[in-house]
Amino acid sequence: MGFKSVLLVTLGSLLSFCSTADVNKHFFPPNFKIGVANAAAQIEGAWNEDGKGETIWDRFAMSRPERIFDHSSPQVAADSYHKWREDVEMVKEMGVDHYRLSIAWARIYPDGYKTEEPNARGVAYYKNLLRSLRALGIEPMVTLYHWDLPQKLQDDFGGWLSPKIVDIFADYARTCFELFGNEVKWWITINEPKQICEAGYGTGGFAPGIYSPGVGSYKCAKNVLLAHAKAYHIYDKEFRQKNQGKVAIVIDSNWFEPASAKPEDKEASERALQFSYGLYGNPVFNGDWPAVVKERVAQRSKQAGLKKSRLPALTKEEIKLIKGTHDFLCINHYTSHMVSAWNERPFSDTSFAADIGVNDWMPKEWPRGGEGWFSVWAPGMRKLLNWLKNTYYTTIQRS
Repeated sequence: MGFKSVLLVTLGSLLSFCSTADVNKHFFPPNFKIGVANAAAQIEGAWNEDGKGETIWDRFAMSRPERIFDHSSPQVAADSYHKWREDVEMVKEMGVDHYRLSIAWARIYPDGYKTEEPNARGVAYYKNLLRSLRALGIEPMVTLYHWDLPQKLQDDFGGWLSPKIVDIFADYARTCFELFGNEVKWWITINEPKQICEAGYGTGGFAPGIYSPGVGSYKCAKNVLLAHAKAYHIYDKEFRQKNQGKVAIVIDSNWFEPASAKPEDKEASERALQFSYGLYGNPVFNGDWPAVVKERVAQRSKQAGLKKSRLPALTKEEIKLIKGTHDFLCINHYTSHMVSAWNERPFSDTSFAADIGVNDWMPKEWPRGGEGWFSVWAPGMRKLLNWLKNTYYTTIQRS
């Protein structure tokens, strides 16, 4: 498989400044596909209708409204559950090739666990949506997990912190492949694992709001990768021949521009990229965690007096299971940062940021987007793509 199979799922710094009229194929080669994307929790609403179960984002947004900008919640959102026909027509009007959506796990299995029969009304909603898209010539791209874990799984065993989640997610993935395989040829197993794990189980800024810096985020990372890998192999062995689809995981990363030509600043850039994309990309494309991630977390864990690394090891069997679980490469790219080397933080600071060990900022001269965390520096997108090619191209070619 050549590197032409790279999929740019989100180009935030480009498309945020484009109107519908600007996004047309005149500016791109014929084989360049343009799409739009959403996520179930962001747009569907109907949070407890037609048999849907509670998710961690339902609980988080409604129990901690102060943590959400403008106190919005998934209760109604954009009401796409009721207005999906209008949404499909608007997507058609935009003239895009793809529409990326996510399936709400709790709309298929309300408590997350596989039952004898999935929730029929939830299944009907997605079947109608997918068939309508295809009837209008729009190719759906479906994400199995976009952050909205059924709350019951979080309550019962800690969600993504527990290895129990791996087989439960695999059961859910198999059900979706069975139900929607005829309509879907492009599958995303899990969206942005770094956000799931670091923001959800590290800093606690996202649902489910678990504060476990530099510990929970790494436990989560291992379980997410194993869940993705099991889902990939299920599709490969049971559905690929019949449905002829493709499967991948979406990883997000900023570009980290070295602040100077000094070797230590270049090393800081590479380290930030390996902790950002490589933590999840390296096991999938090359096998095992990136060397710099293993070395730094092990070193900082030891110097903090811990008996073993906070980064859980991957066994030979797990490395083999995860490696090669990609049919294409996905990158969500939103913004860029400037980075430089820094003096080490105290080893008692077990945070993910301390493990990376860089100074990181957005220069004032870079234009800001609608959100404060979002700056626009166009070269970052090109540089990130070049880094991905240089880092993973040979592996992808061999596979």
